[in-house]
Amino acid sequence: MKQPCGLSFPLRTLGVLCVAVVCFSAVPASATIRYEVSVAEPEKHIFRVKMTAPEVKDELIVQLPAWNALYQIRDFAYRVQNVRARDANDVPLTVTKLDKQTWQVRGRGAVTVEYAIFWDEPGPFSTQLNANHAFINLATVLMYVPGRRGEDARITFTGVREGWGIAVAVRPGENSATFLAANYDALVDAPVEIGEFQQFRFETQGAGRKIAIRVAVHGDGWDQAVLTESLKKIVTAETETMRDVPFEEFLFIYHFGTATGGGGGGMEHANSAAIHLGNAAQFEGVTAHEFFHLWNVKRIRPRSLEPVDYTKENWTRALWFAEGVTSTYASYTLVRSGLWSRGQFYDDLGGQIAELESRPSHLWKSAEEASLDAWLEKYNFYRRPEYSISYYNKGQILGVLLDILIRDATDNRAGLDDVLRDLNENFAKRGKFYDETTDLRAAAERAAGKDFREFFARYVAGTDELPCRETLARAGLRLKALGQVRADFGFAVGRGLELATTVTQVESGSGAEKAGLREGDILLEVNSAAFPRNASNWLRAHQPGEGIKIKVRRNGSERELTFALGQRQESSYRIEEDEAATEKQRRIREGLLKGTADR
Repeated sequence: MKQPCGLSFPLRTLGVLCVAVVCFSAVPASATIRYEVSVAEPEKHIFRVKMTAPEVKDELIVQLPAWNALYQIRDFAYRVQNVRARDANDVPLTVTKLDKQTWQVRGRGAVTVEYAIFWDEPGPFSTQLNANHAFINLATVLMYVPGRRGEDARITFTGVREGWGIAVAVRPGENSATFLAANYDALVDAPVEIGEFQQFRFETQGAGRKIAIRVAVHGDGWDQAVLTESLKKIVTAETETMRDVPFEEFLFIYHFGTATGGGGGGMEHANSAAIHLGNAAQFEGVTAHEFFHLWNVKRIRPRSLEPVDYTKENWTRALWFAEGVTSTYASYTLVRSGLWSRGQFYDDLGGQIAELESRPSHLWKSAEEASLDAWLEKYNFYRRPEYSISYYNKGQILGVLLDILIRDATDNRAGLDDVLRDLNENFAKRGKFYDETTDLRAAAERAAGKDFREFFARYVAGTDELPCRETLARAGLRLKALGQVRADFGFAVGRGLELATTVTQVESGSGAEKAGLREGDILLEVNSAAFPRNASNWLRAHQPGEGIKIKVRRNGSERELTFALGQRQESSYRIEEDEAATEKQRRIREGLLKGTADR
């Protein structure tokens, strides 16, 4: 539930937040790509951008990314207006558009490209400028020069309203509105919050050292003491797990309550995370997931995602690990830090198993194929249970199973933690990227001292049913199937580009269909509360036949629909501790829940 903000905030200062990052290249200042971004027109939702590239020889090519953050082609260039260019003497230059996201400028020396771009889309994957604030994913706004992405980058924000501050995780420049990055990719991997936000800083311990955390919050319904205490537990637990702190200071940007405009989610970045939740009480799980990405995917990274190609898809089979195993560690962090009870951990894992088995496509779509198909998730039809599974979901389960099997093979002397540390030492810290088809398995084999080719062939690349029951038994856990009648909405949902919960399918003959619900409707509320992120959990608290009222948005207008919940036979699972477990099984179970091993 929402926590009232019962504290006064002496740190409601509106100065600049900045986090130091390592500079990876030393390029002369003359070779710096310079950006100037105006936020002076919030009512129009228009950013005005100036980009200056030095040392141009006859021709300058600039591009705007087609995607960023989400594995979805979103073609940001359709938002661009009036691309112009001039040289250092302010002489206009000829601009020619070459394709949907590429422009050619004829000129020499220092060339400045100017354009306007519209953004008013809430959420951590997008960009928004309005009268309340600006939140910017810079890759959605800034063009780059192909072949020159490695040069130093400098950005200055202009038109910032009096009383507004700037929060961003890159080095400060010569004034409070200027920031520096080692290159384009580093710059756009640092989201920006500009507005009248609340900020605070604290230190905690982890991996044998002090850790500096800075927080910027825009919105309402949160409590600083609660937020700080939970963040300390999450940061300490995950840095202890990885035995590593790969930053000088980490920035969390939160949007809570009415600041979100509906929807929710989070996005990881190299030295920061942006988290957007209608209900601040939900922040712990999302935060644990996004902070663990500090290692898994931001630094422990598959070769298939490098280098980033902003013009088209980067195909990868590794998202079951990059995202799914990150979800494994989010759940581990919550139970190991005491933010969850054992029962909550078991309930979550049982729910994940039930979710996977409820989707008919799990019988023919592998974890690797689901990873490849991430680029199809923008289509409502694809998100239907007959066509897709979640690589988050299956990957989370695979992570737990791998952990148990490694612990079983080593008499609990090693586990999945050792696999992540191995990858961190041998790839991330050496600036190398892993091969998704061989290196993950090899790291698991090094930890376990056994061959995992069959496991990866059957359950990662293949579609055999996951051996959940027999594997959990090795950790002294029993998986019990429960069949019961549950309340049902009569429609399926998915999350769209704007983080909104969207109707992907309406069941024929259901109360929802009769009330007028349609595929593509955006779900805003149920019974005057924000539509839940976890619809299954919400339904478990309600009964078939119960009347509900939902608010939806369709074609820009909102409407309310009233109907009775339907029912369905649901297969669910309960995970219980086996009182007859052997001493070894108990040690494995404790190792899972506490993050320990018998060295």
